[in-house]
Amino acid sequence: MPVISSHPLTTGCPPTWASAWGQDPFGPWLTLCVEKVEQRLRWIPPGRFWMGSPADDRESLDDERPRHQVQFTRGFWLFDTPCSQALWQAVMRANPSRFKGEDHPVEGVSWEDCQEFMVNLNKYFSGLDSRLSTEAEWEYACRAGTETPRYAEKLDAIAWYDKNSKGQTHAVKQKQSNAWGLYDMLGNVAEWCHDGRRPYATASVVDPLGPTEAGAHRAIRGGDWHWDARGVRAAFRNGSVPGYRADFFGFRCASSGAEQG
Repeated sequence: MPVISSHPLTTGCPPTWASAWGQDPFGPWLTLCVEKVEQRLRWIPPGRFWMGSPADDRESLDDERPRHQVQFTRGFWLFDTPCSQALWQAVMRANPSRFKGEDHPVEGVSWEDCQEFMVNLNKYFSGLDSRLSTEAEWEYACRAGTETPRYAEKLDAIAWYDKNSKGQTHAVKQKQSNAWGLYDMLGNVAEWCHDGRRPYATASVVDPLGPTEAGAHRAIRGGDWHWDARGVRAAFRNGSVPGYRADFFGFRCASSGAEQG
């Protein structure tokens, strides 16, 4: 398990954009605030993990194999929930979501819409440099040190999916978090990633990145409110063209520009 105490925040040096900060049993956290809408971020430490599914996982799909070691040389901050409709509206002055609710995740957004949101968000906070996580970073954060298909055995305790969602999204943070204090990493809305899906190989990799050229398909992770249990796993991979919108696509922001205090 990576060491969470390595962040400069533990020595009293939070980024300048943070409105509040601290440390709890999950690790260091920061809060940013846009027009009274608060969003907490969690520190995701550098480390190693097994990406993908083992060959004996009966739920696994071909593009989740072979399982392989991934190392991250830098940590990053990550929204502890998918971006809410309240935060989207504070930044973008509109709400594209089908299932309205300030505390529900924003949906109906394309990868390109997410880029516009982050450009506008960064105008509020010097040094935030928000971005989407890479596909590998997303799975690393989702697993939070686990190697099982999901970060908890009971899916209903951690995720909204086809068997319990009643055909819609739900307010964030209603289900159990993972060990790093991240909520709704599985289910509710699937999350856009920065890059596309790279082919897997057995060799270990360092800071991997999938396709990022203009127009490249982008990875979408985590499953959502209308997916069955097989699609709501840490290793499950999906993807789409950057301009596609759906009422089950959302996102959460990362920030590597705020690694130093």
